[in-house]
Amino acid sequence: MKLDLLMIAAHPDDAELGCAGTLLRHAAAGRRVGVVDLTRGELGTRGSAALRDQEAQDAAHILGLSVRENLRMRDGFFANDEAHQLRIVEVIRRFQPEIILTNPNVDRHPDHGRAADLVHDAAFLAGLTKLETHWDGVPQTPWRPRLLLQAIHHSYVRPDLVVDVTAFWDQKLAALTAFKSQFYHPEYSTSEAHTPISTPCFLHVLEARGQELGSYIGATYGEGFTCRRPFGLNDLFLLQ
Repeated sequence: MKLDLLMIAAHPDDAELGCAGTLLRHAAAGRRVGVVDLTRGELGTRGSAALRDQEAQDAAHILGLSVRENLRMRDGFFANDEAHQLRIVEVIRRFQPEIILTNPNVDRHPDHGRAADLVHDAAFLAGLTKLETHWDGVPQTPWRPRLLLQAIHHSYVRPDLVVDVTAFWDQKLAALTAFKSQFYHPEYSTSEAHTPISTPCFLHVLEARGQELGSYIGATYGEGFTCRRPFGLNDLFLLQ
């Protein structure tokens, strides 16, 4: 299955937090959009890995994803090494995305920056013709995405570009709060400890962040991304 846009995220709920509106916008435009989660978030303070699996599928339905998979790497302990890079190379070559989104380069959770480096390195390796990988016993064709972007999550960084997600903000929040065990949801009752993202205050912070990012481009809500290289384009009038 070839995808137009693929988010490769460290944890279930990372895609919803950083770029759900962007995924929704492109899916609504007819693009084939997918998410690959590296871990099941099994070290999370609240909920369980099995619950996160179900929440991820509930969110995928809201997002209109063509595919959502989980590589079941070790939460908190996956590494940017050859074995993990090759697994990401296999994913990239299998889905052949034009654009990849991933976690921020630096963030509160150390898995986020590590995931960004892992995906960055694997995206380069995936285009090397002498690097052989297989899927279901069949040799894979080299593939390198034309663009790799990092979403903004917990820590604020100045974006290199902002996507207008105003029309999809309510759906973004619905996808995010499908993770009832992670974000504030009145239907989730638990004696588990609160976390920085499980309080109603965090949703207010998220809304304020979306409004600030949107203000850069004259939109009500926006999602921001960074890029490790300059952008290239042939028509300046494509920019706002």
